[in-house]
Amino acid sequence: MNQLLKSKRLVIAFSSILIAIFSLSINGCSKKEVEEKEVIRPIRTFQIPSPDQFSQRNFPGQAKATQEVDLAFRVAGPLVEFPVNVGDVVKKGDIVARIDPRDFEVNVKSAQGKLDNAKAASRRAESEYQRELNILKQDPGATSKAAVDRKREQRDKEVANIKSFEAGLESAKDLLEYTYLKAPFDGNVVKTYVENFEDVQAKQPILRILDDSSIEMVVNIPESLISLAPHVENIKVVFDSFPDTEILAQIKEIGTEASSTTRTYPVTLIMDQPEGIKILPGMAGKASGTPPKSMTQQSFGIEIPLSAIFTDETSGNTFVWVVDESGPVVNKRQVEIGKIADRGIRILSGLNEGELVASAGVHYLFEGQKVKLEQKTAE
Repeated sequence: MNQLLKSKRLVIAFSSILIAIFSLSINGCSKKEVEEKEVIRPIRTFQIPSPDQFSQRNFPGQAKATQEVDLAFRVAGPLVEFPVNVGDVVKKGDIVARIDPRDFEVNVKSAQGKLDNAKAASRRAESEYQRELNILKQDPGATSKAAVDRKREQRDKEVANIKSFEAGLESAKDLLEYTYLKAPFDGNVVKTYVENFEDVQAKQPILRILDDSSIEMVVNIPESLISLAPHVENIKVVFDSFPDTEILAQIKEIGTEASSTTRTYPVTLIMDQPEGIKILPGMAGKASGTPPKSMTQQSFGIEIPLSAIFTDETSGNTFVWVVDESGPVVNKRQVEIGKIADRGIRILSGLNEGELVASAGVHYLFEGQKVKLEQKTAE
């Protein structure tokens, strides 16, 4: 009996040891799994710009005319005049094509005749109304108020007809005017789409005119450098066809919406045609410029995406996540903010040139969190 009791105790003790070992093994695996599941969050980053970065870059683009248009008639008909050819220079208001106007001239004469008849009918109706009204005043028994009312209604109807026929005449004159195609600005004929004496339709392209007295070029500026663009000086453009000629340019327009794929902003440059050479639309070139030497973060502020900042609910201070690339990990840093700008918000202090900040998903990060750099928009 004692032997049986001892055996049971040994079995129970051995089972307890096995359970303890199994529990330790499970706990060890769980800890290992937790360690293996440590979250490394991918983030998009924004690099704080430096004026030197702008100075060291060339931005490619293509020349285009400041004004370019395909001209078309607003009415249909056979061409009877097409006095221009490709390469011709035209002045604003010059007639560059004409449709046979005879049918439209007939319509104008017809509309004028209808208007003249309506005016004559209106005069007669006014005369008859005044006559009936005088009779009623002088001899009430000779007519009635109802008869006077009928004459007045007829007069009003004829007046309304005049307005309708006046509108018809104006419309006919407009259509006649549309048979003349005029140059909307000084420029050059660069393409023709039809031949003289062809029947053409309304809105069918007839010729293309462009004004290349000035040249534009659109360059794409990275998101991280766009805040420097308004301050850039000494902008020069060199076209591949004329590598030894530098053309001074000015900024005409800075886009306010970034490309969803490249994260760049379009900046339109404008320049005069240089002497001795001719820059043609489509020519490829590169632009460069230099921000003022006195430019500092305090003097103009750095624009970063609004999505990069967040506010501490307790202190009310504004922060960003700065990336330590050696980890890489993120560290919380307080910044001084300025006004909201077209492309983000101005940072007046707290960031240094060349630093990376998280530009999206900032509310999901924590101090010292490991991250994966998804994109550097300064590239």
